[in-house]
Amino acid sequence: MLYAMMDVGSNTIRMAVYEIDGDRVEMIMKKKHAVGLASYVKDGIMRRDGIEKVVEILTGYNEFLQDFGISRITAFTTAALRNALNGRQAVEEVEYRTGIQIHVMTGDEEATFDFIGATHNLVDEDGLLIDIGGGSTEIVYFENRAIKEKVSLPIGSLAFHTRYTGIHILPSASECDEMRAEAEATIGAVKEFQAVTHAQICGIGGTFKGAMAIYNSMYGLPKRNMRMEVRRISDILWRFQREHELTEQDKILLMRTVPERMHTFLPGLIIADVLAKRFKSLHIMFSDSGVREGYIYDRIIDRECF
Repeated sequence: MLYAMMDVGSNTIRMAVYEIDGDRVEMIMKKKHAVGLASYVKDGIMRRDGIEKVVEILTGYNEFLQDFGISRITAFTTAALRNALNGRQAVEEVEYRTGIQIHVMTGDEEATFDFIGATHNLVDEDGLLIDIGGGSTEIVYFENRAIKEKVSLPIGSLAFHTRYTGIHILPSASECDEMRAEAEATIGAVKEFQAVTHAQICGIGGTFKGAMAIYNSMYGLPKRNMRMEVRRISDILWRFQREHELTEQDKILLMRTVPERMHTFLPGLIIADVLAKRFKSLHIMFSDSGVREGYIYDRIIDRECF
């Protein structure tokens, strides 16, 4: 069967169409709009133009699905609308105007679905799963492929860019220091992972995807490489700070690898670096599966909610 998922995220609004055959899941098409929805939140309120963006994009997605007769649809939203003071009212308006029912996913649910999706084909039995989104960061610690601790933190790549970098695309050294200080304070206050150390990190989401592409290009590694050495993250952060004049090679690298995430990949990578050093991790493995796939495995396949 064909199954469509709409993901209203803090950075990107996506629609993915999957073919589900038994327990086999294959994404056959994806559409996305890099809206930066978290940047439409001012003083905790989702602005009118942000709501209009969501309505416009979801309406277009729905028209596409109707043309192809795809009726099995799930839509959800995460931090940008979940954390807005008027988030519930905004979601209700979007639902009324588009005819699409939207699930406001809690941080706990997001972390759980991230874990299920990313670890479905993972070899490691123990480790940390980290998803750095635009408005929040989910962390899951697992042992023997079972969740032991999970938390959703109110720090994200787009939120950091909006708060500290402003009109510029790349942050300055001092802005990076401010982001790092907030990330360290937020992560340091989490008590659930005090005993976790030297854990293997599995990273999912746009921050890790973009960082992996830049990492492979910088160090001459094949595109299929999914393993990043933590010690080299500082080189990437230093190379692309605003004080350093970009070479033509660097400009091409950014345009080729992170055209839609130039403004968020460094803030997100700072969070990743703080987490990796907090847990004394030597490597980060990237997985291209996450919350959407986790939802399908848990709610569609395992529960047979066809």
